[in-house]
Amino acid sequence: MINKMDRYSIINLRNKGMSFRKIAKQLNVDRKTVSKIYREYELANENLMNYQDDSVSKESATELIVGNQNYDSSNRSKRKLTPEIKARISELLEFEKQKTKELGRWHKQKLSGTQIHKILKEENFDIGETTVRNYIRELKQSRETFIRQQYEFGDRLEYDFGEVTLMINNIKEKFYLAVFSAPASGFRYAYLYRKQNMEVFLDSHVRLFEMLRGSYREVVYDNMRNVVRQFLPNGEKLITQDCLNLALYYNYEINTTNIRKGNEKGSVENSVKVIRNFAFSREYKFNSYEDACLHLKVQLDTLNKTSIINKELNYLNSYRPPFELGEVLIANVNKYGCITVDNNYYSVPDYLLAHNVTVKKYLDIIKIYSNNEFVCEHKKIDGSGHYQLVMSHYLKTLTSKPGALKHSLVLKQNPQLQSIYQQYFKTRSKEFIALLQKHSDEPLDTVIDILKYKGTNKNEIMTSRFDHIEDQSRLQLKKLNQFMN
Repeated sequence: MINKMDRYSIINLRNKGMSFRKIAKQLNVDRKTVSKIYREYELANENLMNYQDDSVSKESATELIVGNQNYDSSNRSKRKLTPEIKARISELLEFEKQKTKELGRWHKQKLSGTQIHKILKEENFDIGETTVRNYIRELKQSRETFIRQQYEFGDRLEYDFGEVTLMINNIKEKFYLAVFSAPASGFRYAYLYRKQNMEVFLDSHVRLFEMLRGSYREVVYDNMRNVVRQFLPNGEKLITQDCLNLALYYNYEINTTNIRKGNEKGSVENSVKVIRNFAFSREYKFNSYEDACLHLKVQLDTLNKTSIINKELNYLNSYRPPFELGEVLIANVNKYGCITVDNNYYSVPDYLLAHNVTVKKYLDIIKIYSNNEFVCEHKKIDGSGHYQLVMSHYLKTLTSKPGALKHSLVLKQNPQLQSIYQQYFKTRSKEFIALLQKHSDEPLDTVIDILKYKGTNKNEIMTSRFDHIEDQSRLQLKKLNQFMN
């Protein structure tokens, strides 16, 4: 597009005698464009000089001279962009798509617009490189009109994940923000997690609805795997069972966006950036994960002072108690009295050896059942290949194998018990195990006190006996020396 200044320069330089070629080079404008503008100028001058009180002709000539005419170029055909060239460009782009499927998204042999133009020239197509590149850009960039939306209170909630990198105790870690956005009230909220799996997905919803004491009538997601488990050939999507359960419980409609249409949940897309920058652009170093979570909450409370969430609360679905439907697994108890969940090992009472148990897996804990009866629970372990063992689970076995206690992993995982054992009960494993079994229903602090008392008193008695024997030996030795002398 030639602006007014370029038009002025073209006419001024030509009037000074400069050639079209030099003008085009100096102004970096196509030579044909330079020629066209000046020819129009000459024609307009001629018309203006010859008009005979024809106001329309005069107006047209004036507009042509000053360049105010409004050209409708929307339907203007490109003289050299023929249907044959368009078809050939489409073929080359399809070839590129197929190559990308085979080589991967990040391959280095991409066919550029310049290379496509070169191929067309080799095939004797008469077309400029700029025209080719512009046409390719048009094909790749969809032109669509966006319709501004307005939502009523309680109608819509949008959900997405965003990444954030933090320093926790001087160690760099990647975390995930589970982000919610309510476009009607401008309310934004997020929770910080180490993963973005189904447990996190469920937990974040439960936390938010519990905090708000209600739920929305519609929640909008993209096509994340926590929501969509399968795409069908007819364009329909199968929703995951867990997501369906969540929606049924809280009485909201599931809405998934079209593929690669992030703008359909533009509120939360923007909220991810806003929250991440507001909370962590300056503060990113924390002593612990818990400190980072607390910092995020404080920042969100500040951010939401500008929202009108307090008004929207009156329009939410009625409150329901927290949704607590964990993922159900069946696990076998191995020879070490443990079950395996997510590549980590958790102990169960030793009477369940070689049995199958039912496991309900939540975000932070796992609960274990046998024959529909609750057995025990564990705090979930981060990472992989780790053990979480409870001493009471092994007392029956240790009663018959007291020698196995000294070097056992379960004793090492209980530092307080290990310390008392090493200090008072090294040679009294049976007594130690018997005391643990006798007081297994007592709190750990109480058990620790009992063990210390028993261990200390026993040592005092033994010490008194040894002191008495030593005194008697010294007395007898003294008498013997006197007799010999």
